[in-house]
Parts: sequence; structure tokens; C-alpha cells
Amino acid sequence: MDSNSKDNGDAVVGSYDAWLKNHPSALDSFEKMKRAAHGKQIVVFLDYDGTLSPIVNDPEKAVMTNAMRSAVREVGKHFPTTIISGRSRDKVFKFVQLNNIYYAGSHGMDISTPSSVSLQNGDHKYQTRAIDEKGNDMVNFSPARDFLPIIQKIKVELEEITENIDGAMVEDNKFCLSVHFRRVKEEEVDKLKEIVESAMKPYEDFRISEGKKVMEIRPKINWDKGRALQYLLDTLGFNNLKDVLPMYIGDDKTDEDAFKMIKSIGEGFPIVVSSTSKETEALYSLREPTELLEDECKKYSSYARIEEKGTDFEFVRLVKGLTTLVCGWSFCIHFEAKSIGAEHTSATVKTFEGFVFEDLMFYTGRVWPDSGYGSGY
Repeated sequence: MDSNSKDNGDAVVGSYDAWLKNHPSALDSFEKMKRAAHGKQIVVFLDYDGTLSPIVNDPEKAVMTNAMRSAVREVGKHFPTTIISGRSRDKVFKFVQLNNIYYAGSHGMDISTPSSVSLQNGDHKYQTRAIDEKGNDMVNFSPARDFLPIIQKIKVELEEITENIDGAMVEDNKFCLSVHFRRVKEEEVDKLKEIVESAMKPYEDFRISEGKKVMEIRPKINWDKGRALQYLLDTLGFNNLKDVLPMYIGDDKTDEDAFKMIKSIGEGFPIVVSSTSKETEALYSLREPTELLEDECKKYSSYARIEEKGTDFEFVRLVKGLTTLVCGWSFCIHFEAKSIGAEHTSATVKTFEGFVFEDLMFYTGRVWPDSGYGSGY
């Protein structure tokens, strides 16, 4: 692979410091964001892999920390929040396990919203009423559902032709398929790509795109994460765009469609999560989850007081979750503290939670109610 490219094929563009001038840190741009939020409803959209959880070798182990989950829960209490993931909707829900946010799986091709807050929107033939496992009345939107039988057929074929390539994995994400090659030997990656591309040639209604060490296979329909974002704004009643400030945070090529959508709206904050310079439609940036450094903790040290019983306590993680909304927005600060010495039995960590929430509530004058929203996925 080209040494000037990342593992997702994104071209590296110059130095990171120079790139930051055109894609400034969302953390450093908070005052600008706060002014833009005056009198408007902030609506938050988040990618999952690489944004709320680190990219890992085994996609089944891409779990988020409890601190991250707590932070996202807090965001969902105050702002309408949706996770738009390439994973299946059921799978991402199992990872996140929160009932006060919305979920859109399969790159936005599988969206579920409570009927109590949903408005009829888009092509109604793809909207169906359903009852979730908790008995809640839901509206499901699945524009690619006609492709389900052929997707399952392709899945079986791909599993058969990749079974002899060590480390290759075919993941069923319901309305799309993912062929992972992060654990494939470098010398066999091209071979894997060739056999997958060859197998897909007869399926002209499908396309292949490449992400971070993964090949994504999706139906060729006029739908992507950007259109999913627009659908959710309209369906949830935020179609008066003058009163809404959408924010999307993601790290992958598929998130670029959402960045474009926000730019076309003319209001909002498209934020890319990246620790390298790359071509992107995003206007702001944040560093990757695994690369949050200690200086971020120091920036907010005035908001957190640590009382230690014993010594040698180590802060092992500053969890983003909008704790630097995703690396920058700091809706709440969470520290995970652990004792290095077995003799230290406890530590009291007092965190100032919601200081940004309070600022944003002051500027927007709105609080998204807990009841009647996000009762299930």
C-alpha cells in the first residue's frame, strides 16, 4: 500500500499541524460552537467504530468503556442523539446498551425511532410499524430491505471463498456485508481483495467501498449516512433547519456523506476524528480515541478535583464521549482511576459533570426531555 495512505485508503495531505489550520480542533473551537448554538436545538450524530470505541483487530471486541457509555448517556439526556454505524442496528445496540438514544445501522439503511416522536417522511413503503422487545411502538425505515435475500446469498459465497485466507472475516450487518482483513497477512491482502471483487462482478446492483482494513459491500441505492442524517432530522420533527444545529462526529470514509449533508444544510458542525492529515469534507477535527493524550486531561483539570486516600494513583484514561465531545466537546469529564499498589483500597474522584451542558442549555434555552424519547432502539 502507498506509504502516503492510511489503512483506509485516505491520502495523507501534508503535515498534521498545517492540516489543523483548515480543520481546527473542535475542542479549541468550543466558544465558536457555543455562539452558533444560541437559540437552536443541537442534534447529535455519532459514528461508533473509531469514534466511540477504538478500532480493534477483532470487530466483535470493539466495546466501549463504561465511562464512555456514561458520557453518551448524559449527552442523550440533553440532546437528541443518534449513533449511525456500519454495523447492524441490533449489533451496535448490544455494544452501546443505551435506551435514551436512537440507532441507525447498516450505514443508515436500518433506522428505528419511537412512533411517539416520529413523523411520516420519505418513501412510506420502506417504513413499517413494529413492536420492540420492551413492547414499545416503533417506526422502522429500511430502504434496502428488498435486497435481503441476495445479501444472504452473497454472504454464503464470500464465506466459502475466503475461508482459506487466514484472518479474513465476513461480517453480516443485515443490509450490508463487511469483509475484514485487519488480521490477514499483508502478502495475502491483495489476493483477498481480488477474489472478493471477482465474486461480486455478477452482482451489478452492489458496490464495494473500502474502509479501515475492511471492504464494505452495499446495495447500489441512493442512500448513505448523509441521507440518513436528513431523514432523522425530518422524521424527528427538526425539519426547520433554521432552528437546528446538527453535529456529526465520525472517522471513516462513509462518514464523509454526513459531513457533506451538514455543509449543504449550511448550519452545524461536521467533525472528523483523525490523528493524521487527510482529505475530508469535515470542518473540524478531533483526535482518535486511542490517542487522547494527557494534555487533554490537564486542560480540564480545573473542573475536576481528585481526593486521594493513599498514594500512587494513576489516571489511566480520559474517556471521550463527548468528554471532549468525542475528544473535544467535554459534555462531562470522566476519569477512570486505578490503584497501582494493592494496599490502596479506595479513591474518591469528584468530577464536574455537565459544565458544558449547562453552558449550552443557557445558550439554547432548551432541554430535551427524558420522557417520550428514545424509549428503545
